[in-house]
This record gives sequence, structure tokens and C-alpha cells, in this order.
Amino acid sequence: MSARDWHLPDEEATIALGQRLAALLHGGLVIYLHGDLGAGKTTFARAFLRALGVGERVKSPTYSLVEGYDVGNRRAFHLDLYRIADPGELEWLGLDSLAEPGAVVLVEWPERGVGALPPADLAIHIGHEGSGRTARFDPASDVGRRLVDDLA
Repeated sequence: MSARDWHLPDEEATIALGQRLAALLHGGLVIYLHGDLGAGKTTFARAFLRALGVGERVKSPTYSLVEGYDVGNRRAFHLDLYRIADPGELEWLGLDSLAEPGAVVLVEWPERGVGALPPADLAIHIGHEGSGRTARFDPASDVGRRLVDDLA
């Protein structure tokens, strides 16, 4: 399957889509989240992580750059690279654990970390549309394609 679009009329719809995607996940996944400031990337990421089972507060990693969580027997990571000017700045973060088998990785502003990040399974583009949002899911691997097919 190729890309799939969703209309998200409000924040609740964004949250519901994140929850639906998390419910389908049975292994590792790398998601790149694209969109302007205020588009809903963090809202989606929080809903997704909570639905995976993160019981603690899901903080925005705007200043810390990366937040890690234990989810059952795997790790989940949420990165926000908005404040990164050059991918070389990521070297000191020790991002090797992002490539662990079974890891779940959500990256906001992934274009700022080109070359330092694991490849995406799914790219999600969230944008403003009228008073709501749109979300375009572009699968980039077999795992991503299966998830998008299952969401349809």
C-alpha cells in the first residue's frame, strides 16, 4: 500500500489515531513525525506512547532532545530535534540504543538528524487543514506498510 491520509477534525481525533496505531504494534518501529510547529506531532506521540503502556508522564523532549521509557520488555524513545542545527550535535546523545531490536522510536523534526538516525518504518506528515489537521502516513518498510494496511 502507498500513503494513506486521515482528516483529524480535533485533538481527540489525533489522540485516537495515535492510540489505534499503538494497538496494532507488535514489535519495533521507527516513526518520523513531520509538521509545522503546533501541528500535533507531540500530541500524537504522547497518545501513541501512553497507548503502548508508558505509565509515567510523557514529557515533550524539546529541551532534553530525547526521553526514554520502559514499555514491557522493550524501550521506547521520543526525540524532538527542533533545536538541533547540525546532525553532528547528536553524537553526544548516545543514540546507539535507538537501533536495539524491538525499540520504538518517534522522532519529531527528523530532517535535522539526517545520517544520525535509524531509517524510518513510517513517516507521518501532520498539517493544518481548516480548523483541524490532516495526517499522511507514508510507509517506508514492510513493517510500516503492514501497519498502514491494518489501519485502513
